[in-house]
Amino acid sequence: MPQTFDRIFRNGEIVNQDGRHHGDVGVRDGRIAALGDLSQSSAGEVIDCTGLTILPGVIDSQVHFREPGPTHKEDLESGSRAAVMGGVTAVFEMPNTDPLTVTPEALADKVRRGTHRMHCDFAFWVGGTRENAADVAELERLPGAAGIKVFMGSSTGSLLVEDDEGVREILKRTRRRAAFHSEDEYRLRERRDLRVKGDASSHPVWRDVEAALNCTRRLVAIAEETGAPIHVLHISTADEIPFLGAHKRLVTCEATPHHLTLAGPEAYEKLGTLVQMNPPVRDAGHRDGIWQGIRQGIVDVLGSDHAPHTLEEKAKPYPDSPSGMTGVQTLVPVMLDHVNRGRLSLERFVDLTSHGPCRIFGMAGKGRIAVGYDADLTIVDLKRRQTIRNEWIASKCGWTPYDGIEVSGWPVGTIVRGARVMWEGSLEEHSRGEAARFWTA
Repeated sequence: MPQTFDRIFRNGEIVNQDGRHHGDVGVRDGRIAALGDLSQSSAGEVIDCTGLTILPGVIDSQVHFREPGPTHKEDLESGSRAAVMGGVTAVFEMPNTDPLTVTPEALADKVRRGTHRMHCDFAFWVGGTRENAADVAELERLPGAAGIKVFMGSSTGSLLVEDDEGVREILKRTRRRAAFHSEDEYRLRERRDLRVKGDASSHPVWRDVEAALNCTRRLVAIAEETGAPIHVLHISTADEIPFLGAHKRLVTCEATPHHLTLAGPEAYEKLGTLVQMNPPVRDAGHRDGIWQGIRQGIVDVLGSDHAPHTLEEKAKPYPDSPSGMTGVQTLVPVMLDHVNRGRLSLERFVDLTSHGPCRIFGMAGKGRIAVGYDADLTIVDLKRRQTIRNEWIASKCGWTPYDGIEVSGWPVGTIVRGARVMWEGSLEEHSRGEAARFWTA
């Protein structure tokens, strides 16, 4: 008997955990209801995906959307709009807002702000601090929580936990995988005088390789002592890759498109403070080392570290300029260009952006194109050549370090729980975002 669906995505190339094959995806009540040849079935809407590739929905597990706080440069609505315009179906947002996301009340407020206002699904990292260390086991299990995030460098106020004992007190109590910004704050303080006024290329001199590697070594030692699983964010050095590869029992890690794409000194000569990030973009040797981590399976996920600032703010002379750039909207096209250039397979891209986040963070019902899972799909045209422009960026700050760069591979559609939220560059359905679910919560 023919089946009836709310929506059928017909005749696309489906890329999933079982490889690539052509077929149809039938959606009912926001979930995938059938896969295969659905030519005899009917639906409220049939979307022809001939010549397109259907991926599990891309998940960006590190974004900063600034709300509550300095919402003149981003908020949950604008940041999530940028996400879906770039093919991203879910995001994990960071806790360094104002007020900080360090209490049940602050987390609940963010969930309330995001529900049916954000365009993609979401979770929020809860900041781990000395003050809330005794409560992290409860905080990480609250609805909408992605887990605990700790800044060992590059933060302010109570979010900065730079000492081993402070980190130990948090990891003794976590049960989910905690995420870390791993730069040695003590070394950063010692080297502040190495910053050269007006010269952003001195940023990686100040925040050097040892600042990252030393902190990661300290962090992994504490994780092994406590038995706590950890996630090291935005790896920026070739030196960390073999070390992390030797400690995979408890440790996962993330690479970012900018650390895989940009390199000094050329990036600083061309972009100046626009390429200023923490940890820094380094030279091509470190970029190549991170790619080696991709090829060897050491890197588990890709995250954008989307951290927008206005052009006026970024125009301040270094080091008064803030670190951060947009990234959530360009993650898919930039990385698809790498796929087309042969640097990674499309299956590996799917593993890094869909299967990986679900596997290591325990997300429920996402990350696969499979019956019963949420109908989150990122639909791309692998052959489309397009130039990234500032005018395309939906973030409030309206710029990207990739302005003027032509890429091969482009997001055509963003499907969130069966709804066609973005299609061919247009926002089709608004404000469907809901909190993601986790098996471990």
